[in-house]
Parts: sequence; C-alpha cells; structure tokens
Amino acid sequence: MTESFDDVRGFPRTNKIISNPSFIEATVPRVRSWNPRGPIQPEKINASSLAHHPLPFGRLAGCGTGIGDLPGAGCSRLSDQAPAPTLSQQQILAFNKAVTDFTAGQQAQQKGDNAGALAKYEAALPAIRDAVKTQPDKIDNVNFLANALYATAAANAALQKLDAVAPLYEESLPYWRQVVTAKPADAQSRGVLTGILIQVGNFKLGRQDKAGAAPLYAEAIPLARKSVAEQSNPVNRNLLLAALIGASQTNADSALKAEAGTMSKAMIADGTVDAANKPLAEVLAQSAMVG
Repeated sequence: MTESFDDVRGFPRTNKIISNPSFIEATVPRVRSWNPRGPIQPEKINASSLAHHPLPFGRLAGCGTGIGDLPGAGCSRLSDQAPAPTLSQQQILAFNKAVTDFTAGQQAQQKGDNAGALAKYEAALPAIRDAVKTQPDKIDNVNFLANALYATAAANAALQKLDAVAPLYEESLPYWRQVVTAKPADAQSRGVLTGILIQVGNFKLGRQDKAGAAPLYAEAIPLARKSVAEQSNPVNRNLLLAALIGASQTNADSALKAEAGTMSKAMIADGTVDAANKPLAEVLAQSAMVG
C-alpha cells in the first residue's frame, strides 16, 4: 500500500511506501524561514569579524539599569562573564564548505537529482552541527541546521530511504522549536514545526507508541490553532485537522474527538480536506453525525 505526501508541506503522513518521490522540488523552497522567495542562501563566515571585543569594565550586558557604575539587580559585569564562544579557524573553513555543499545540494534537488542532493547535504551536516554545538544561541546557524536536517530528511524520503526520515525529523525538532521561540511572528517556521511534530507523532503512532506520540500532537495543536487564527486557509486548517486527528487517537478527551469530527465534517463539505487527512476525517465526520 502506498501513501501520498501532504501536497503542501511534503511530509509523509505515515511510514508506508511513498508514492510521490518528486514532491521535493515543489515543497523544499517553501520551508525556508529566512528566504521564503527561494532557496536558502546562508552566509559564509568572515574570520576577521569573529574576534571577541569585550565592553569596557563597568558597562552592563543585557540587564536592567544600574546606579552609576553598579549593575542592576540580577546582572553581572560583562568583564566578569565568560566570553561568548567563537568558532576556530578550522570550524570556519568547514562551515563555509558546508554552505557551498548545501547550496549545491539545493541546486541538485531542484533538478530532480535527489541522490546528488543527499550526498551534498550529508557532507554539509557535520560542520553545521559543530557550529551550532559551539554557538548554540546563534539563531541564524540554528535555523540553517533545522532547514538542512529537514531537506536531508526530504531527500531521503524521495529516495524511499524511509528509515532515515524519522530520526532526522526528531533531530531537527529542538532547533525548529528554538527558531519559533526566537521568531514568534515567523508563520512559515511555525508551520514547519507543526508539520514535523505531527509527522514524528505519526511515525510513533504507526509503531503503536501512543505515549510517545501524544505529547507531540498536544504540542502541535496550539501552534496550528495560532496559524489558523492568523490565516484560515486550507493549508493551515489541514495542519490543525491532522493534529486533532492524531490527538483523537492518543487521547481520551471527548472534546478533542468532537472538535476533530466537527472540523472533518466541515472540511469534507467544502472540499478543502487534503488526501492524507481524508480517510480518517471521513470516519470522524460520520461519528460526529451519529453522535
């Protein structure tokens, strides 16, 4: 039995065989949170710009106003703090090569060469991971790693290497969470995080791990609600419906089941339910009618 991809986000709904390996060309450029109009163009690092320049003694760093030279409550002098970690010259060279490799991977992927893209992404990932490990609060690089993991997962899925998809999605989750926390108005990144939460939940549910799946759906629901509140389009409503469907299978909350049934019935009626949601939506809609 085959399973199609979500027609917008490109996430496989289950761990079954995928019937649309060419989805990647259409979907990958849409999840780029810092460049939604096209492929990612991460910046290479100029080593000369990374020298640490501490503020003069007595200046305050990120805290409330003090009196005179004294820091405010809960603050410490910047000179008393450990300097922010910087990348070594070797890390900079590796990161810059990773940018080149990732860009080449995107170009290959857009031409339908998923095997070539995967090779480039896998070559890029170690240096990006290392940069984020060294500078975990540098949000641009965290964003880059989240996108690189997503693209690598998508390339694996397009090549039917499904065992690699779920671990990459799971690895990307904390980075997408960090991006969304840092950029709460970034609806695109929020949508990607919502979709990945649902897909990891689906993978776990497919293995009968309801306890592992339930908190993922629970986390996805308020994110999806926020997106629907901002823009109630079929994409966002299908993400919310998918989260509710998942939650209805892992949670005994009758209110969630009722909401999923009501939403299913409405979206089937107006023709906006997507193919991946439709089978279970029809069951839930029928239950809502009987209820």
